[in-house]
Amino acid sequence: MANLFLTSDEHLGHFNIIRYCSRPFKTLEEMNETIINNHNERVKKDDTIIINGDFCFRNSLNGKQGEGSPIHSKNYIERLNGRLIFVKGNHDGHNSLDTKIEKLVLTIGGIHINVCHNPKNAIVQDEQYYYPLNLIGHIHEKWVTQEIFKNNKYSLLLNVGVDVHKFRPISFDEVKAIFDKWLSKHPHRKKIQQDIEKDRINARCNHKKANK
Repeated sequence: MANLFLTSDEHLGHFNIIRYCSRPFKTLEEMNETIINNHNERVKKDDTIIINGDFCFRNSLNGKQGEGSPIHSKNYIERLNGRLIFVKGNHDGHNSLDTKIEKLVLTIGGIHINVCHNPKNAIVQDEQYYYPLNLIGHIHEKWVTQEIFKNNKYSLLLNVGVDVHKFRPISFDEVKAIFDKWLSKHPHRKKIQQDIEKDRINARCNHKKANK
């Protein structure tokens, strides 16, 4: 059975990220190989993996030292298992990874989940849905989860970046476990559950209207 995984901020080819984020690697090759091997140990051929921004750094031969290597993104992609879906990160404009996807909306178990690279782009409510969960990257080792409260609704922000997940992808089952734990201990759990149920009902009604 195929599974869903998420990850972010691998920064393959980017030597200076080791120092910037205190990554436990001595060389660029060690970092690249560890991240690629960890990916392939978890993600199988038929699995789907969403890479939520800043996949790799590419540089010219005469570029700034440590800020990328002259390796095209396809050379990394060819080594990775799974069906890869790329969400654009802040460093993905000039690294040979030509993704146009700014964000994704997942609907799993009747819950709408926003996937975006920068937590500043997290959404709690828009014209269509309530998002009790936002999957983000960008902030590296800074934090794993944070909560936001807007328009009288709560949302959990979960960092899926490699720096806080042992430099490997995180499965959706693991994401769900973190979300369920947050919800079960939340002082406003009943309100959140009510808002989720209202969102499910609205989504079903809109779907029926669209198919009439």
